[in-house]
Amino acid sequence: MTTVIVKTRAERYNLEAAAVWIGSDLLVYVWGGESPHIGAVAMATPRPSLADPARTSSTASVFTYLGHKEDRLAQAMAERLSSKLGVKVVLTAGIHWDGLAREAIEMVEANSHELVELLLAELSA
Repeated sequence: MTTVIVKTRAERYNLEAAAVWIGSDLLVYVWGGESPHIGAVAMATPRPSLADPARTSSTASVFTYLGHKEDRLAQAMAERLSSKLGVKVVLTAGIHWDGLAREAIEMVEANSHELVELLLAELSA
């Protein structure tokens, strides 16, 4: 199995991800910050879009450890990967920086969007 590893190159709050194909399914782990860990797990599967059945969308279930806040980030990333690649995705996320202000949280979210696009580029190549 070949592991794809990508990292954002922002000024601050960089994130990393590793992805590996397990048959036709994708396993991704995302980490960043002062103490990487597993805070949330999202499982996404592609499906026809509810707005336009000709398009592929995705739906996800998320499990989050008590006190962690990576759930929305994990869900969004897993759903984007699943809908664009048309495969089942399991994504774990564990990101932590102490005392982030709202502006910093927005930077982390922006970096997560960039990270997904980096993954898509590598996995689609």
